[in-house]
Amino acid sequence: MEKKPIGEVTHYFGNIGVAIVKFKKAMKVGETVHFKGANVDFTQKIDSMQYDHKDIDKAKKGQEVGIKVSDKVREGDEVFEA
Repeated sequence: MEKKPIGEVTHYFGNIGVAIVKFKKAMKVGETVHFKGANVDFTQKIDSMQYDHKDIDKAKKGQEVGIKVSDKVREGDEVFEA
C-alpha cells in the first residue's frame, strides 16, 4: 500500500537550507519525515520549525512552516511520514 503525502514543499531557500512545507495534518518537532521528488529522496527528523519567523513546536493542518533540511528540495516535492 502506498503512503499518502502529508505535505508538499511550496518554496525552498537554498542559501539557508530551509524548505517551506504546507502540511495536510498537524506535525510536531521531533517527528521524522521523508522528502520525495524527481531528484530528492531522503528522510530526516524535524529539528525545528518556524512560522512567521518565530520558532514553533507544532504545525497545524494547512499551515505553511519553514523546516531546516539536510538536503536540497524543490517546489512540488512531497513530504511523507517516515
